[in-house]
Amino acid sequence: MFRQMRRQKQELSKEECIQILKEEPRGVLALLGDDDYPYALPMSHVYVDGKIYFHGAKEGHKSDAVKSHSKVSYCVMDKGVKKKGSWWYTFKSVIVFGKIKTLSDKEDKIDKLTHLGDKFFPTHEETVAEINRLLERTEVFEITIEHMSGKLVREK
Repeated sequence: MFRQMRRQKQELSKEECIQILKEEPRGVLALLGDDDYPYALPMSHVYVDGKIYFHGAKEGHKSDAVKSHSKVSYCVMDKGVKKKGSWWYTFKSVIVFGKIKTLSDKEDKIDKLTHLGDKFFPTHEETVAEINRLLERTEVFEITIEHMSGKLVREK
């Protein structure tokens, strides 16, 4: 169902893809938006137990798109490296295809928000405080990965 990577010599292993998903803080989520236009937006994520999680508002374009169409794509890139004396970067990217849904169980939401917050906040206490303050206004989105590929990219 999913295409094979054309440049297979540049393909990353599954382990390398997972490492990028764990380490990098952001990516671009692509959804099917209003009037079937693609809707892509930058998101902060966390990778937990083979799935990707985000948070967001309970209302808005993203939430509406998730409710109307579950198939998504998510792209993450590392920072890349630039060799001394050259103009191009070499970086790694991961593209995930999967199904997105909102979590409804309160304890599951808190658990995933804790993972997400602990990735970004300086202390666990700040994570807990933000969850307590915003939980009722926050949606948690989960991507179940159906296909994932990664690639070593040389801009040159």
